Amino acid sequence: MVKHENTALDRTFAALSDSTRRALLMRLADNESLSISELAQPFSMSLPAVMKHLDVLGDAGLVTRTKSGRIVSCELRAAPMEDAMHWLYRYQRFWTSQLDRLAAFVEKDQWPPAPPSPPPSSQASPSNVVSMRRRRKSSPRGRSPKR
Repeated sequence: MVKHENTALDRTFAALSDSTRRALLMRLADNESLSISELAQPFSMSLPAVMKHLDVLGDAGLVTRTKSGRIVSCELRAAPMEDAMHWLYRYQRFWTSQLDRLAAFVEKDQWPPAPPSPPPSSQASPSNVVSMRRRRKSSPRGRSPKR
């Protein structure tokens, strides 16, 4: 069995798999640097929970922390996402090629072919569909009479 190990790419995708971590990265993308408390402000979770998410992002190399006195600030590091984009780009080219081939096939052959039109006649042709009687319901509609 062939193993393709790229632990940095694995950590990047694992970090990006969580919506909270993606939201934290979006906030950092919009701001040059935010303290952990500023970063955690819009989330309805505890500060330790946010810090655990930041640990995962830090392990993936997506976030760096700097401490100035009592304040810990976070900054976005997007380099690992660039490697992930290169990996995804291979599959984008593959699917674009496949969809282009499908479009060419569909444009070439119209499927399903149009049914032949019946010859014009002055009388309507009889239906070949058999009518079926409807089953009766077990009770009539409306309220049931009191006994």
